[in-house]
Amino acid sequence: MVSLIMTRWVNLKASYPMLSIDIVLLTASALLLVSILTSKALGKYGIPSLLLFLLVGMLAGSDGPGGIYFDNPWLAQLLGVIALILILFSGGMDTEWRRVRPVLGWGIALATIGVFLTTAVFGIFARFVLDYSWLESFLLGAIVSSTDAAAVFAVLRARNVALSNRTKYLLELESGSNDPMAVFLTIGFTLMLVDPTVSVANLSGKFAMQMTLGTCIGLLMGTGIVALVNRLRLEYQGLYPVLTLSMVGLTYAVASLVGGNGFLAVYLAGLMTGSRRFIHKPSLMRFHDGLAWLMQIAMFLTLGLLVFPTRLVPIMGTGIILSLFLIFIARPLSVHLTLFKAPMPFREKSLIAWTGLRGAVPIILATFPLLAGVPKADEMFNIVFFIVLTSVLLQGPSISWAARRLGVADDAEPDESTEIVSNQLLPDDRYVEVFSVQPGAFAIDKQIVDLPLPGDTLLILIKRDERFLIPEGMTVLKAGDEVSALVSRESRPKVSAVMKGDLPSASFNATKG
Repeated sequence: MVSLIMTRWVNLKASYPMLSIDIVLLTASALLLVSILTSKALGKYGIPSLLLFLLVGMLAGSDGPGGIYFDNPWLAQLLGVIALILILFSGGMDTEWRRVRPVLGWGIALATIGVFLTTAVFGIFARFVLDYSWLESFLLGAIVSSTDAAAVFAVLRARNVALSNRTKYLLELESGSNDPMAVFLTIGFTLMLVDPTVSVANLSGKFAMQMTLGTCIGLLMGTGIVALVNRLRLEYQGLYPVLTLSMVGLTYAVASLVGGNGFLAVYLAGLMTGSRRFIHKPSLMRFHDGLAWLMQIAMFLTLGLLVFPTRLVPIMGTGIILSLFLIFIARPLSVHLTLFKAPMPFREKSLIAWTGLRGAVPIILATFPLLAGVPKADEMFNIVFFIVLTSVLLQGPSISWAARRLGVADDAEPDESTEIVSNQLLPDDRYVEVFSVQPGAFAIDKQIVDLPLPGDTLLILIKRDERFLIPEGMTVLKAGDEVSALVSRESRPKVSAVMKGDLPSASFNATKG
């Protein structure tokens, strides 16, 4: 793999003899800065910031005033795959298992059956609009079948709209988990176009194997990440992000090499990691969130550079027709059919259908047939790019209006990351209590991260031999410690049992779960 990348870099240097590290760093930094400042200025109008990054890349490209010539689909795909891996892991970490569990079945259905139905409905329509074969039409449908969670929630935050919990968590789960299905269908149809010996039966067996192996490896690696972080006790805190980053790459690589779906494995590993307690969890989650944003910006800028806006003009008419069909018919039809028996009102399903924004993933997937040499791949790429632009421009600013119009918007929820700075800010049902760790207690000689404390409990301060310690996940409690904890009436007995008595194994298991 390393030799392949080095070979590609040598070829890239040969294609761009004036390319230097200084110029690359200057250009990349300037584009990142301009993108962030532009998103800050225009985000209040409901335009997703990621779209602005894309437009900045287009303006900086060879057809724009920037004049940067970039025509390397392989490099764009490499960056896109790496970015998608890191984005999926961060999205999995941010997805709280206890919240998505009630909508798990319907979320998985939308991420699989919904994607398949979108591919089929859109592909049938494309077959009669474009001069494409059935396989080429379904390939185009597979490429545009996945949605973009980052674009959806960026708009909702900018417009101060809070969805009802069920709608929010279902959208969150669907958007984070539907990429693996879209990737599989795209690669499958591409293989069938370049290799006539590949059949639907072959792909069906491969799909079952990929999803099974991807699921198993993802769950296993997620558990392993938590265990490593809690047990290694690294000398420097700065090494923990490096550790988790290496495990993310390892998860994707292992799953892919054994025939599993690497993207699914990465997302599930993130979901497993985020649902467990581990040391430095807040800082690690912030690290991966920032890294995901960096990857999204870099990915959109690169894809903006890759497209030639002048090539979009000839396909504008067809692109508008296809985009409107996807937005108003294919996506709503697939959502309503998939959620036909779901216990939710029609208006809630309609909002889920409307928030199916397309983002960077379809553009990345459009590079697969380009590199495989599929006929009409260039035209497909331009059509996909145009569909993404129109989808975000049309649906993005209107999501908040649609949510209020359909009556599924709640009052804005408080920011869960807000820190408690005084007793006046404490919720009515929570208070601070001091617990003394008694001899023989379950908590003695155990790391805080290993204690079966309720989820709404926060350890604030530890007094030990006239010294005060700020508790961390790896802090080991000793007999005689006085622990100040933020508890609720429901959680207090469990915390007291951990600190003052020998917690029974049954209670431990129940609390841990």
